[in-house]
Amino acid sequence: MNRIQAPCPETSEARLTRIIGEMLAELRGQLVPRVSLDDNLEHELGIDSLARVELVLRIESTFEVRLPETLVADARTPRDLLRALAAASPRVAFDLAQARELTPRIDEAGEPREAGTLPDVLEWHVARHPDRLHISLLEQDEHAEPLTYGALADESRAVANGLAAHGIESGQTVVIMLPTSRDFFLAFIGTLLAGGVPVPIYPPFRWTQIEEHLRRQAAILANCAAPLLVTLASAQPVARLLQAQVPSLRHVLDVADLVSSRHHAGHVAASATALIQYTSGSTGQPKGVVLTHVNLLANIRAMGEAAQASSHDVFVSWLPLYHDMGLIGAWLGSLYYGIPLVLMPPQSFLGRPARWLWAIHHHRGTISAGPNFAYEMLAAKVPDDELRGLDLSSWRLAFNGAEPVRAATLDKFAGRFASHGFDARALAPVYGLAESGLGLTFSPLGRAPLVDRIDTASLAREGRAQFVAADALPAMDVVSCGRPLRAHQVRIVDALGGEAPERVEGRIEFRGPAATAGYFDNPEATAKLIHEGWLDTGDVGYLAAGELYITSRVKDLIIRGGQHIHPYDLEESVGALPGVRKGCVAVFGATDRASGGERVVVVAETRAVGDEARLALRRRIAELANAQLGVPADDIVLVGERVILKTSSGKIRRAACRELYERGLLGAAQRPVTLQLGRLVLSGMIAGSRRLGRTVAAWLLAAYLWGLFALLSVVAVASLLLPRSARRGTVRKLARLFIALSTIPVRVGGEERLRGALPAVIVANHSSYCDFLLLAALQPAEATFAAKREFAPHPFMGPILRRLGVIFVERFDTRQAVEDAHEIARAVATGEAVALFPEGTFTRAPGLLPFHMGAFVAAAESGRPIIPVTLRGTRSVLRDESWFPRRHPLEVRVHAPLQPHGHDWAEAVRLRNETRRVILDHCGEPDAG
Repeated sequence: MNRIQAPCPETSEARLTRIIGEMLAELRGQLVPRVSLDDNLEHELGIDSLARVELVLRIESTFEVRLPETLVADARTPRDLLRALAAASPRVAFDLAQARELTPRIDEAGEPREAGTLPDVLEWHVARHPDRLHISLLEQDEHAEPLTYGALADESRAVANGLAAHGIESGQTVVIMLPTSRDFFLAFIGTLLAGGVPVPIYPPFRWTQIEEHLRRQAAILANCAAPLLVTLASAQPVARLLQAQVPSLRHVLDVADLVSSRHHAGHVAASATALIQYTSGSTGQPKGVVLTHVNLLANIRAMGEAAQASSHDVFVSWLPLYHDMGLIGAWLGSLYYGIPLVLMPPQSFLGRPARWLWAIHHHRGTISAGPNFAYEMLAAKVPDDELRGLDLSSWRLAFNGAEPVRAATLDKFAGRFASHGFDARALAPVYGLAESGLGLTFSPLGRAPLVDRIDTASLAREGRAQFVAADALPAMDVVSCGRPLRAHQVRIVDALGGEAPERVEGRIEFRGPAATAGYFDNPEATAKLIHEGWLDTGDVGYLAAGELYITSRVKDLIIRGGQHIHPYDLEESVGALPGVRKGCVAVFGATDRASGGERVVVVAETRAVGDEARLALRRRIAELANAQLGVPADDIVLVGERVILKTSSGKIRRAACRELYERGLLGAAQRPVTLQLGRLVLSGMIAGSRRLGRTVAAWLLAAYLWGLFALLSVVAVASLLLPRSARRGTVRKLARLFIALSTIPVRVGGEERLRGALPAVIVANHSSYCDFLLLAALQPAEATFAAKREFAPHPFMGPILRRLGVIFVERFDTRQAVEDAHEIARAVATGEAVALFPEGTFTRAPGLLPFHMGAFVAAAESGRPIIPVTLRGTRSVLRDESWFPRRHPLEVRVHAPLQPHGHDWAEAVRLRNETRRVILDHCGEPDAG
């Protein structure tokens, strides 16, 4: 009798290799060869740090265990993971929720507004509450290590004494290569107290790789001429080998070596350098951003104001301290505002992403931040059983920055965590860069993310971000990164170097009190960064209604045949194809040596074999490129695994891939040589002609408009000899003629309201010198202007404006301003209409300024109505600080008259508030009041 043999249970080794194989198959889009226990996870299997997180989650879910994180972090092969399995503990669904360490709420700490330096900020807090909790250092799920303001000050002074004893002088750099730990804070503040300049650099992910890591950092140490490196004691023997490559490096020490009781008294000036922040990719040609105490405090205060930060907040962070978002945003911002900071190492988050959310839950965190990939990981990867009982209702600000923010990620995150108390309005996309300290634009508080769906074809052909319907194709979703911080300005620069109109794509430049003066000991890079006081961010985007939208990095943008092509969406779509490794696709522009233009190149990693399979994959990629870009890809290169270069954080290094491609190291083009040369020449000619055409057209338009203005101005001056009753009418006709001949489209709505309600006080928003022309063309002949009194003594403008009956008003002297308001009231009461701009002036940056009261006092006093008028687009035609006019659509909207219901001050205030509300609702600019 035959017995049915039961199947042998799958061994742990077989289950583990099966899990790895299945995940690799998903990443690559096809079956993979058998995984060996001794394969290298990173170099042979291609599992980077983020893929390792996914792998650990799958292993734990399958085996129903919790893996020891230290063993997982050090694992190099599947055999190491097998050993970690043997040491694993049973999985408990609520283990992340067990420990509860509430950060105590303390009385209001206030804000050190008079502090001029970071040490001043620390001393301000120490003088008032030395025992106040500053930082809670979390190590995985263990008890938090507290650090108070008093302890930070005392222990940092001891480190400063040690640095002085080792010869650190004022202005000398001290490189800090430490993980997230108490020692990092002591070394940083101690360096400042000693008069030195801290230079944080990132430690190796694994300390077993210290030698290889330090060799990559040698260029940074040499550039900043650091005499001293602070690192872990265990890393010192290997780090000393670096001294041969860095002549300035005299000491390699840990914090314990620096502690000294010897008194050191130092003084730190506000203008002194507080930090040198080396930007990503600095290991080859170092670019150290020099930031003074003035820069840092200006940025911290502006960010805190935008976030309404206070000591009642709790900041939870896992961001690395060598990165500006973790260093300045999380730590120094918390230091300034007296915010308790709950801090965990980045490895804790990567080892178990849900730990970030549970730290917010436990400590009732109100503010936290992370790059887009972190939100994506939590939204898509963390298993449900790790979230049971999670409460995120305290989280009021979830900053998303440091990399492109994706609308789909925001939607997924908000949707998944709504049931855990998370409010979608807490999501706050932001934009910044080390050259501006950290922050540059912030989303308004309490508003859900603003997403612009734009036509990709229009963006590619014309560089215009044309808004389209939700179901329109081809289209791309671009997330607003908010508005510039207080005292900071952002502008978009076109190919001519002039400021681009609204919704026109160009290079993003900025200026403000936090802006760096340049890169340390790198005059060439500094010269490329700063142009006439404006700093080039290296990013491409556009402005709409005062908000910034990022579309690309300058180095990632492809210009082909005059079209602007953005690589990101195509990379994601190609990466989802069967047969292509997810996250291993690079789209970039390669130089056309014949014409100087660019070709679109798509490089995709695949294990597909056989001519038919590779040909089918190439055809599918070509179809996607045509559909999404509107142009064919010039070359599609299929390569093997781990060919595409990435940063340490997993970002595609497109510029480096482009360089290898152009050297012939990423694969050869597949088209015949004659066809390639023909396409190159043709695309180059088209691209060059389009660029030249746009440039010539812009200059011709500017010359035409100024010529037309000059001609009509001569006629306008001559018309001043006419009788008084005819002067204004003639000027009005000339203004209308100028607009008609300018070719600038103007749309007017509600013009009839000006005639039906006169006499009245006409008020409009003010953003350009064009506003006078537009309002003069619109208003009735019997209306006059009120202009600022500064024009009255002008030898040319003064007499002309008087001949036109302009009323001069005072903006600064209160007594004179009251008398001017009475004069306007008398003019309106006698039957005249007076038009004026209640903002009194305009600025380069978009935003509706506060309204002066004169117009509204005059309306209330005379009993005549206010007629609000909204002007849109004039700032884009001729912006402040520029005399280069541009063609941009204009819109004028005349609103319903607002009747006064009394004659007192309260009624004038009501009229002002209501008028400003109406104009703000329709001007398309933020509230700068």
